[in-house]
Amino acid sequence: MSQATMQAPTSQAADAEASRSRKTNKSQHIRTWADWMTLVLLIVGALIMLFPLIILAMNAFKTIADYNATGPLTLPAHPTMRGIESFWKSSNFPLKFLNSFVISLVVAVLGVLLSVLNSFALGIGRVKGNRWIILLIMLANMMPQEALLYPLYTMFKEAGIYNTQLSIIIIFTVVQSAYGTYLLSAVYSTFPQAILEAATIDGATRWQTLIKVVLPISWSTISVLFVFFFVWTWNEYMIPMAFLMDDSVQTVPLALSALQGQHTIDATQLAAASLLSIIPTIIFYIIFQRKLNQGIVAGAVK
Repeated sequence: MSQATMQAPTSQAADAEASRSRKTNKSQHIRTWADWMTLVLLIVGALIMLFPLIILAMNAFKTIADYNATGPLTLPAHPTMRGIESFWKSSNFPLKFLNSFVISLVVAVLGVLLSVLNSFALGIGRVKGNRWIILLIMLANMMPQEALLYPLYTMFKEAGIYNTQLSIIIIFTVVQSAYGTYLLSAVYSTFPQAILEAATIDGATRWQTLIKVVLPISWSTISVLFVFFFVWTWNEYMIPMAFLMDDSVQTVPLALSALQGQHTIDATQLAAASLLSIIPTIIFYIIFQRKLNQGIVAGAVK
């Protein structure tokens, strides 16, 4: 049998494989009607979600006369920065922004730290009665904020930290870490025991196991908690309203509430103020978007 005869079947098999590969690639690039319908529904859903933000941005650049004449659903006829400039100066927005940023960032960091330590003890350390402890934490976290106001007011008055940012940081660190403890405990309870046993055999201490083994694997979930804690604290209104009396320590949501008079309201200035208040959270989300997506995917895989 000649060499050409031996190579013929091999050449035919290679051609057949290449043909199948081309058909597979072609079929992968052909979208079905279901794919197109899904894409259209996603676009419509995104537009619905963005519609309030679009309306807010349109009205933020209107004059009062333009708003009264055409209503909130039209483009500004004479775009202006008057509303933004007025709110920026009257509310001392840079100071309010700094207060909100510091409080939210410190709460996010401390909340994540407490959540990790508590969850490591409850989920991996297997503390006796850990299920009852987690249940108690969740029941406390489900209490309405109104029920916490008077006890916290009395306690902080006695401690001398009422009307300070420290009081808000303490409150929301405890509140956010309660939710984070519940979530991370569920994640750490399913942590592979073989990895932990291998770390113990290698001589790792509890702290080394947490820092070098547990944290790197659960970093995506922790990043999600960090983003959520920051945004949730930034948007809080009721407790800061009750505990921050001086203008120098108030946050952005409290500055927004000052724009609503008893009988009148400047809709364009309120829209401008609302737009300024949500831009930082949007920027913060964009910065951590990749980590947020990774954490959500990791949670879905688990």
